[in-house]
Amino acid sequence: MLPTFLLSGLLALNPFRPAPAELPTPLAAAVAASVDPCRLYGSVYLETDPRRRSQCFGVVYQEPEEAFADVLVYQETNKLFADKVGLWYLTDSRDFADYVLFVTDNRNLADFSFHYTKARAFAGCRKQ
Repeated sequence: MLPTFLLSGLLALNPFRPAPAELPTPLAAAVAASVDPCRLYGSVYLETDPRRRSQCFGVVYQEPEEAFADVLVYQETNKLFADKVGLWYLTDSRDFADYVLFVTDNRNLADFSFHYTKARAFAGCRKQ
């Protein structure tokens, strides 16, 4: 009984614990995990319900002008052809999507903006 008590006291003190400065902070993890629009392709579900915003991969803004968009998107009709940047297959269900993106109407709150293009050759990420 006494060895168990001493062992539990030693574990409570934990001399091998890292210093508080060495512990990762949640803010540092959030800053490091930003959305890169140049790596986004495949099946995408566009969420518009603000209650599900926290469950989304990123926040996007649909740009009305092509000149100001970060990504030019071509809507594929088949999921298998959405294999490069800017080629999105829009799903009807969030369960079958590779990425779930929340669409906002405020450009300042978005991680990136996109614009639909009619030509498949123009789809892709704009160089910044």
